[in-house]
Amino acid sequence: MSASSAPPQEEAPAPAQTPAQTSIQPPAQTATQTAAQTAAQTAAQPLAQTPAAPAQGAAPAPEKRRGADTRALTQVLFGQLKELKPGTPEHNRVRAALIEANLPLVRYAAARFRSRNEPMEDVVQVGTIGLINAIDRFDPDRGVQFPTFAMPTVVGEIKRYFRDNVRTVHVPRRLHELWVQVNSATEDLTTAFGRSPSTAEIAERLRISEEEVLSCIEAGRSYHATSLEAAQEGDGLPGLLDRIGYEDPALDGVEHRDLVRHLLVQLPEREQRILLLRYYSNLTQSQISAELGVSQMHVSRLLARSFQRLRSANRIEA
Repeated sequence: MSASSAPPQEEAPAPAQTPAQTSIQPPAQTATQTAAQTAAQTAAQPLAQTPAAPAQGAAPAPEKRRGADTRALTQVLFGQLKELKPGTPEHNRVRAALIEANLPLVRYAAARFRSRNEPMEDVVQVGTIGLINAIDRFDPDRGVQFPTFAMPTVVGEIKRYFRDNVRTVHVPRRLHELWVQVNSATEDLTTAFGRSPSTAEIAERLRISEEEVLSCIEAGRSYHATSLEAAQEGDGLPGLLDRIGYEDPALDGVEHRDLVRHLLVQLPEREQRILLLRYYSNLTQSQISAELGVSQMHVSRLLARSFQRLRSANRIEA
C-alpha cells in the first residue's frame, strides 16, 4: 500500500471512555480535584484498553477497584504534599483530601471494636486522629504502602482511647488480656455447642481455674458504670437509687442539738433558764423579766453575755 492510501494517524478514533472519564467536570478545579482525576484516569486506562471479559470471567469487584483507586489517589496526593510548603492553603487542601480519601481505612479499623459497646462515631473520631498523625509522619520515599504504615497507628490510637478514657474501673493488664481470651473462647464454644458454655467448660478450654474465668467476666463489665436509676434486668425491681434510703432533713438537727447541749452545761444555771424560756418556751424578754423578778434590761444583758460565752466555746466556729 502506498503512502497516499494509508489512513492518517492523527485521525484515528479516540478510545472509548469509561463512565468515570465522562463525568462532567466543574469549571474551576483545585489541585486536589486535579490529582483525584489524574489518579482515577490512571486507574481507568488499563480497564478501557483491556478487551471485554467473557460472561463467566472474574471481573474485579467494585470494592477492589475502589481500593486500587484510593491507593493510586493517595500516592498522587502524597507526591503533591511533598512538594508543598507546610502551612500554606494548598498544603492544607491536599492534606484534607488525604484524610478524606483514607477514612474507609479508619472505619475498617473501628469495626474491630464493635463489641465494646462504645458509640461507633466516637471510635471513628479517635481513629481519625491516628490517621492524621500517620499522614503527618508518612514518608513515601521509603517504599511502604500508606495503609500498611497507617493501620498500626490508627488501631493504637483507638486502643489507647479504650484504655485511658472508657473504663470506669482500672483492670490489671493480665486480667484484661485474659478477658479477651475468655470472650473468644465463649464465642467458639457457643458456636460448637449451640448454647452458652458454662464456666467450667470455658476454664477447661483455656486451662485456667473457674475463679479466674469469673474474675475475667467481672473485669469485662467494668467498661461502664451501671446507672443507679436503671431498673434491674430480668427481675423488674426498681433501680438501686430507689432502694437507697433518703436523706432525713432533720439529720443536721441532731448534730446541732448535741452541740447546744454541750455548750449549755457550761453556762450558769440562771442563764440556762433564761435561754430555755426565750428559745424553747418562746417567751419575750418582758415575760422572762416578770418570771424571774428582774428588769427587762438585765435580761437583755444576760442574753448577750450568754451568746458571747457560747460563741467563744463553739468548737465549730473556732
